[in-house]
Amino acid sequence: MLKLADKVAVITGGTSGIGLATAERFTDEGATVVAIGHDPERVQGMRERLGKNALCLAADVRKVSDLKSTFAHINSEVGGIDVLFANAGISRALPFEQVSENDFDEQMDVNARGIFFTVQAASPYLRAGASVILNSSINARVGWKDMSVYSASKAAVRSFARTLGAELAPRGIRVNAISPGPVDTPMMTKMKAQMRDAAALTELYSDMRSRLTIGRASTADEIAGVVTFLASADSSFMLGSDVVVDGGLVMI
Repeated sequence: MLKLADKVAVITGGTSGIGLATAERFTDEGATVVAIGHDPERVQGMRERLGKNALCLAADVRKVSDLKSTFAHINSEVGGIDVLFANAGISRALPFEQVSENDFDEQMDVNARGIFFTVQAASPYLRAGASVILNSSINARVGWKDMSVYSASKAAVRSFARTLGAELAPRGIRVNAISPGPVDTPMMTKMKAQMRDAAALTELYSDMRSRLTIGRASTADEIAGVVTFLASADSSFMLGSDVVVDGGLVMI
């Protein structure tokens, strides 16, 4: 039996990595998928990959007006929402002395502000029994150097899972978070390219690898499997939880 049959599922940050893998998994589980990305060219690539059964839209999670109009459009096209995966995020790995105002604002705007207002814009269209999943990170739990702003933004997301969970629970809506560890995605590749200190990059990744009890980074599809669990009725008694998916990095 398909876990998401007849469900409408919306995913932000759907053009690559965890978002795209989750869109594919949701489609396989019977959902009508709405995938949202920022870059129109990448949205077109996402549309070609997901096929005609998915609605692929371009929107900027940093702009509340974009979010409101996008969710109103989604409602007019496919009706109410059963699953929301607020996944869009970016990362900049920099020593805190090198963090510019733009570096700070961009990460907070996408990772924290963007997720908060994504849920707010979707709220009028969330059906009773809906599942909302927020993408946090193990960086909210650990103190890796050069990750100060990213970690703080993801700690805010972890907090939102609790507070928004409390606010939406009376409507029968569940809010939970996932906290992935290192994942082999384009975001990791971008972070490597953006680091201004090659030695710091080598040290950061060496530290990550040394802590991975399972011995490797995860795949995007492995994270998508956990998101699917939280989206489905299998997790019906979970609320405000943070599911750590990190190959034993934090817990062991």
